[in-house]
Amino acid sequence: MLNRSPFYATPFPAAPFNRRVGIALVMGLCSVLAACAIAPSSPPVPLAEIAPTGKLRAAINFGNPILTTKDAATGEARGVSVDLARELGRRLGVPVELVTFNAAGKVVEAVKDAQVDIAFVAIDPVRGADMLQTPPYVIIEGAYLVRNDSPIKTNAEVDRPGNRIAIGNGSVYDLYLTREVKAATLLRAPTSPTVVDFFVAQKLEVAAGVKQQLQADAKRLPGLRLLDGRFMVIQQAMGLPKGRDASARYLMAFVEEMKASGFVATALQRHGIEGASVATRTP
Repeated sequence: MLNRSPFYATPFPAAPFNRRVGIALVMGLCSVLAACAIAPSSPPVPLAEIAPTGKLRAAINFGNPILTTKDAATGEARGVSVDLARELGRRLGVPVELVTFNAAGKVVEAVKDAQVDIAFVAIDPVRGADMLQTPPYVIIEGAYLVRNDSPIKTNAEVDRPGNRIAIGNGSVYDLYLTREVKAATLLRAPTSPTVVDFFVAQKLEVAAGVKQQLQADAKRLPGLRLLDGRFMVIQQAMGLPKGRDASARYLMAFVEEMKASGFVATALQRHGIEGASVATRTP
């Protein structure tokens, strides 16, 4: 006869099985496993590539009031671009250095020469030749401005012989209109913020620019009006020097998260920006 130990002779009583609890546990485990299987992995943080100097050098363009303005009290940069740069720096764990410019063309040159690590610029095929760019995070509009007594009533009447259009040198609408305008003449102001003053001083027929900047100038100077509608859609994105492919992947994921989380929408609202919208998610 086998000599059984007390453990085997008197086993612990089995706990009562709760079918409902068991099913819930199994379903919960399946959900977790499924989520792990389909959730995209976050790109690794390419810190040495995206901030090679140990700080994040962010180009900030004062030429676009949708993205950045100067605080009236302190003179410091503020706006959605500044908020995004600082949030990126926080995530990377590095200090942020704001490198300011007054024209988009100068920003593009700084990115091309790797004088900055990130920038906030409009998407354009010409610029894409000299930098890497993320999907857009904000959509804004390009518009035309004329004098109140101008015979020009619609956007379709702008591109005609004899019309001279003032544009900001190196701006995205400069690049766009250079490709699109066939009959009118383009004359370039030094920067986007000086377009309307240049237009008035030179007695030109049309001024082109970001709609919100033109609206502000029309309030500042009497006798001017905007044409209805827009002549282009401007997609604002983040840019970085070529060759930083790992950083580009990280920034693409960052931009999509900032849009999906409501960060960009909240920033636009906080800074009182009207007429701009959050870009839709890129497939």
